[in-house]
Amino acid sequence: MIDEDEFEPLPPRRPLLRRKRVLIPLGLLLALVALFLALRTPDTDRDAMIARYGGADAQFAVGPAGQRIHYRDQGKRDAEALVLLHGSNSSLQTWEPLVRRLGDRYRIVTLDLPGHGLTGGTPDKDYSADGMIAAVDVVAARLDLDRFVLGGNSMGGWVAWRYALARPDRIDALLLLDAAGMPLRAGEKPPPSNIGFRLLQYPLGRWLAGQITPRSLVERSLRGSVERQDIVTDAMIDRYWNLLRFPGNREATSLRATLDREPAMADRIGAITVPTLILFGKQDRLINPSAARTFHERIAGSDVVMLDGVGHLPMEEAPDATATAIADFLKRRLVAPPAPAGRETP
Repeated sequence: MIDEDEFEPLPPRRPLLRRKRVLIPLGLLLALVALFLALRTPDTDRDAMIARYGGADAQFAVGPAGQRIHYRDQGKRDAEALVLLHGSNSSLQTWEPLVRRLGDRYRIVTLDLPGHGLTGGTPDKDYSADGMIAAVDVVAARLDLDRFVLGGNSMGGWVAWRYALARPDRIDALLLLDAAGMPLRAGEKPPPSNIGFRLLQYPLGRWLAGQITPRSLVERSLRGSVERQDIVTDAMIDRYWNLLRFPGNREATSLRATLDREPAMADRIGAITVPTLILFGKQDRLINPSAARTFHERIAGSDVVMLDGVGHLPMEEAPDATATAIADFLKRRLVAPPAPAGRETP
């Protein structure tokens, strides 16, 4: 006969199961941390990037809020000045094809807007329209430019027409190249955009964008922005990738993604009276090309040029056609400013 008291009951298995449940998530967490550390891309070195993309003669204008704005002053110095503003996550290098084609006729000033290129993050972290306008004013003051033709692509176009509203007495003409800022037309859907901009729509995507910036993602974003794929070279991808990681630029990109773009300002654009050229690529996938029609309807007397087979970056995808359109427009529409008092017009 077996005495049941001689046998002790087996220990319950629940604590073991609990330990397994804890160990599995902990292992997954450690794996994720290891993956994050392996993929994390640090900022590029400030001095190395200035040497590589600015050169020994890189110029910077210092503003009242501590901004250090990188700019280039090229072309025919005694001619009409064109101030050109790049788009989001781009840099002043995007205008070099036009500098080569128009520099014999115009003085061409380009700059890296706050949070971009070799300007990098600014102390005030003001990446709004007002912050961008202030950067234009800093460079214009440095170069003693009282009046100029102002042009911009994409976000730079949005800054350009906002500047024209804020400083109408300083603008001789306006050049809007695939410019942002117009509302969708009735029945329109938003454009497909590119993968980089889509990621910035979400908080987790914005955080990751500041930590993990693979070169392959930059290439996919570039290729999703243009129609003419042959312009996307290794050097171009490297430039975008390296400058996006310039100190402060990734943080600025995330901050801009949450800014109030003040869409109501589009209702005021009819106040612009200077000669205005609206130039769009017909195959733009970041901004609906129909925005050109909206700009034209709202800016009285504006000219429109649509380039077939061109995407979001006409100055790089079709520099010859873009330069010709700008030169023809300025020749027809630009009125020379009056001569200063006491000086005869030749």
